Amino acid sequence: MVENTTQNDRSRYDILQNDKGDILIIIQQRKGGAENPLFVYDGTQNALLYRSHESTVLFDDITEGARTPLKSVNELQIVEITDDDVVREYKVPVRIVKDVKALLG
Repeated sequence: MVENTTQNDRSRYDILQNDKGDILIIIQQRKGGAENPLFVYDGTQNALLYRSHESTVLFDDITEGARTPLKSVNELQIVEITDDDVVREYKVPVRIVKDVKALLG
């Protein structure tokens, strides 16, 4: 199992992988639902989760152990929580790019 945990109050998240290689990312609940979400990753410590036109989540400290598994999947599961309760779950396709920071403008 690969695990990445960040305790920053603004962007707490966990990245988990099961024995079959499926990836699950747990994030704090965001306002509004996910509309055509996309996980954009460059193989480094940086990734973006586009939830909707108005909502993007930045991952900027992905651990070494989570990087290869993230590059090896076509889709992952996102779970949004509030106070350890699941608020919503959705599948997200993964797109590998050269440089996530270049997308931040």
